[in-house]
Amino acid sequence: MFPDLEVTPAEVVARKESGPLPLLVDVREDWEWEYNRIPDAIHIPLSEIEFRHAELDKGVEIILYCHHGMRSLQAAIWLRQEGYEKARSLAGGIDRWADDVEPEMPRY
Repeated sequence: MFPDLEVTPAEVVARKESGPLPLLVDVREDWEWEYNRIPDAIHIPLSEIEFRHAELDKGVEIILYCHHGMRSLQAAIWLRQEGYEKARSLAGGIDRWADDVEPEMPRY
């Protein structure tokens, strides 16, 4: 449906090191956000994306994430349909991020 819809944690780290920082958006529930998060992310729960998407800039790369990548994939698809052409989902979510990037991160 949409090409290039997912990005790996390694690709996000490389982007942070080599170019403009993508906007990280955590779409998990409040309790999940409080438990752990990726540094520099903002929090917009999936249930609020429809009402708060105007807070996001359509011109920047947006990387959405959740626990395992399913909710963020839904959010990325929805945002793409709304004209956010650079919206992508973090493959494997914060769980894969913890595996690949921050193994000391608390997990649930």
